[in-house]
Amino acid sequence: MQWLLNLPVALWRRLLLIGQGLLGLLVLIGTGLGALFASGGTLADRLKAALTAPASLRRAFAVARLFAPNLVLKTKIITAYDNDGTAFVARRADVIDVLSRDADFGVVYGTRMETITGGENFFLGMQDTPRYTRDVSNMRLAVRRDDVPAVVAPFMAATAEALVAAAPGTIDVPQMLSLPANARLLDHYFGTPGPSQAEIIDWTTTLFQYLFLDLKADPVFDAKAEKTAAAFRAWMDSHIAARKAEGGTRDDILGRCLVMQAGGLPGMSDRDIRNNLIGLLIGELPTTSAAANLALDELLDRPDALAGACAAAGAGDDDLVAAHIFEALRFRPLNPVVYRRAMRDATIAEGRVRARRIKKGTMVMASNLSAMFDPLAISSPNSFRTDRPWETYILWGTGLHACFGAYLNRANLPAILKPLLAKRNLRRAAGPAGQLDNAGSPFPVHFHVAFDQ
Repeated sequence: MQWLLNLPVALWRRLLLIGQGLLGLLVLIGTGLGALFASGGTLADRLKAALTAPASLRRAFAVARLFAPNLVLKTKIITAYDNDGTAFVARRADVIDVLSRDADFGVVYGTRMETITGGENFFLGMQDTPRYTRDVSNMRLAVRRDDVPAVVAPFMAATAEALVAAAPGTIDVPQMLSLPANARLLDHYFGTPGPSQAEIIDWTTTLFQYLFLDLKADPVFDAKAEKTAAAFRAWMDSHIAARKAEGGTRDDILGRCLVMQAGGLPGMSDRDIRNNLIGLLIGELPTTSAAANLALDELLDRPDALAGACAAAGAGDDDLVAAHIFEALRFRPLNPVVYRRAMRDATIAEGRVRARRIKKGTMVMASNLSAMFDPLAISSPNSFRTDRPWETYILWGTGLHACFGAYLNRANLPAILKPLLAKRNLRRAAGPAGQLDNAGSPFPVHFHVAFDQ
């Protein structure tokens, strides 16, 4: 009889799916018409700005969930990695399915990771192989989960508190808070400060873009990335050599790797350590900074949510601060899609009306943004709620290649933003300065907010 009790809920969720899709389509048409008749810039630029805005992306995926949940195209959208076409996956069940079937849908980053390291892959670009298991296991021994409450979170909280305290009533969040806080963590916890804060920020940001966001393989940018990678390798090689020469056993990630090397652990040569650290640093610094700014921007667009987050910060309620930040990121995830390549012919949603056959070589764009708004799986998906179970969120992927630093992210993001949220009358700075400015990059470079001292 349980199925009978569940029937009204299932029907209601289907109605929500239909309503979201139809409403999303109408609003998108209106958005396009508004851009068509607006002034300023070219029509193409106006349309791009209007239809790629966060709210428009959510509506577009609502339309996709209803009308084309598994859309297969012959068009190659990504040209940086070999493929034979593109598929978009929008329903939550199918997104999770794709990201969990590593033998069918594999990661593609290996070739570019080899360029960064000078010839070897990093486990982010590996399939489920013995080498993958060895390297991940080694780095899990170094980057320990119990470090988060004991070392990482307290350091990040104190660092962010000091950076915000030094701001005179206004702060450029990327330049004065999120980027320097994360750069200092690389020094304190990873043991890899870089030759300077500015250089380690530039290196990691450039190489993250090269791996994940340079979808069209821009030759000018790629040349810059290759030069950056060479400089990063040279510095890391000399830094590892210097740490070995000084002796001692500093308890940071590099120090732990050197202890494991001295103990004869396989996969811990100087070159292995260098490559693994470069991969981890690329994934840590620019993404955490960008996510902090996106979450703050979303909160500032939602007065009630901002008031709740600020009240929680003022009361020292860390859990509630975190709940506001991660719910904001559900609306504004750093990566609205995760892409994989079909390793062989495979079927998505087999046995369902929406089933589609995916040919080997197709690039599959699984939308975690869409998955977090799927009314078939998420209650009140369009509402901003701070009582959602953690399993709601797919902010850093899932499956074999879920973000290695997910536990760090979960602690660091609230720690970075809490002291700022605790300030009185937190608000955007006046004019363009109070809006996110990527300055031609994929990540926030400037974003000024103000508060009462």
